[in-house]
Amino acid sequence: MSDSINATAALLFSELLTADQLLRNRLNKVLPNKMEISHFSVLNHLARATGERSPAQLARAFHLTRGAMTNTLTKLENAGYVHIRPDWEDARRKMVAISPAGLAARNAAVAAITPMIADLVVDLGDTRVKSVLPVLRELRLKLETDP
Repeated sequence: MSDSINATAALLFSELLTADQLLRNRLNKVLPNKMEISHFSVLNHLARATGERSPAQLARAFHLTRGAMTNTLTKLENAGYVHIRPDWEDARRKMVAISPAGLAARNAAVAAITPMIADLVVDLGDTRVKSVLPVLRELRLKLETDP
């Protein structure tokens, strides 16, 4: 690879990691009821999903180990945000659904997050943000499919 490509790659890596860290810090400050980003992410996924999901399906969707997803689901179940039941067709598996309390918590989190993100979009400019979305989406898809 050329020095120019390597320099661009290093800058991209640095900017993405730094932006991720800074965004996570801001999200942690505005998420309600000490909700963690991982909790919000799972609740948001389940709120948009049609039907239940297994822990293994959720782990794959978030590119996590089953153990990490089980830990998150246990915390969400203890908070009353999800219902976990045995799979009636295969007793070795479980199925997860968002509860009404979980949907309310997710909606409260969206309401808390949206103004902060909207302020960033206003500061950066709607047109400029829209212009980078295709590149970010393509990068995400590339990272999801490549080893």
